[in-house]
Amino acid sequence: MGTMMSEQEALKCSSARNRGGTQRVEGKLRASVEKGDYYEAHQMYRTLFFRYMSQAKHADARELMYNGAQLFFSYNQLNSAADLSMLVLESLEKSEAEVEDEDLEHLAKLFSLMDPNSPERVAFVSRALKWSTGGSGKLGAPKLHQLLAVTLWKEQNYSESRYHFLHSSDGEGCAQMLVEYSAQRGFRSEVDMFVAQAVLQFLCLKNKISASVVFSTYTQKHPSIEKGPPFVQPLLNFIWFLLLAVDGGKLTVFTVLCEQYQPSLKRDPMYNEYLDRIGQLFFGVPPKQSSSYGGLLGNLLNSLMGSDEEGEEAQEDGSPIELD
Repeated sequence: MGTMMSEQEALKCSSARNRGGTQRVEGKLRASVEKGDYYEAHQMYRTLFFRYMSQAKHADARELMYNGAQLFFSYNQLNSAADLSMLVLESLEKSEAEVEDEDLEHLAKLFSLMDPNSPERVAFVSRALKWSTGGSGKLGAPKLHQLLAVTLWKEQNYSESRYHFLHSSDGEGCAQMLVEYSAQRGFRSEVDMFVAQAVLQFLCLKNKISASVVFSTYTQKHPSIEKGPPFVQPLLNFIWFLLLAVDGGKLTVFTVLCEQYQPSLKRDPMYNEYLDRIGQLFFGVPPKQSSSYGGLLGNLLNSLMGSDEEGEEAQEDGSPIELD
């Protein structure tokens, strides 16, 4: 028993020694940066990073780079900071660590400190999203998308924010951002179009819950939308009915709905493209063979009457739709 205790104590002492060593090193690096020896400090950070990585001390390497990047950002040394930010990612990739919320928050913090117009930021976010889904071809962890969306919203980069909200599960945050986007950049006559596009795109991504939440939150919070349903704007009534139809899954309801609201749906040529996809995902409509706009009704009627014979063999996913 005494031997066991002494081994544990030895491990604790060793860990404390390592931690003390790391803190001493960080102190020296901080002093270098504070003196303005940016180049020398940057090189020392890199040397330590590769030393730690070679010893498989991935967490220590990551913490040192994360703190160092923040330090360089605070002294406006953006290139050095961006380089250390990339090393944070490298440590995550090589350690094969599980994706933790804390790591995603750290990555989002570094993203928020980068120059919005820098190529380094584009490279960083692309690599971070890839890592967050285990390097697969998926679009990135929803939590990371949500954190990025909030940062971009604060920067008033609404279109990029909207893209990331679409790939998150935060319908409420998305709606609040869209209310602001519409008020700041949109025409009063377009208040309904901001939310219609978001709902249709969420549905194309098979995210029914966020589609409903973004619609209900936006229509409740937008100062130019009178309480509904029913709404003054026909397009909002269409979206409201569409969300009900998606829950019911009846093709005839979907078909009649799209037919009745064609004048509203013609306001944006992409609406019918999105609806073709929604028809495939929720109502069993076969994919179209061509990707021309506006062929929704013909396609629906053909499928109802059984004249779309090739539809059976078409790919389940149909053609991809841009969600920019």
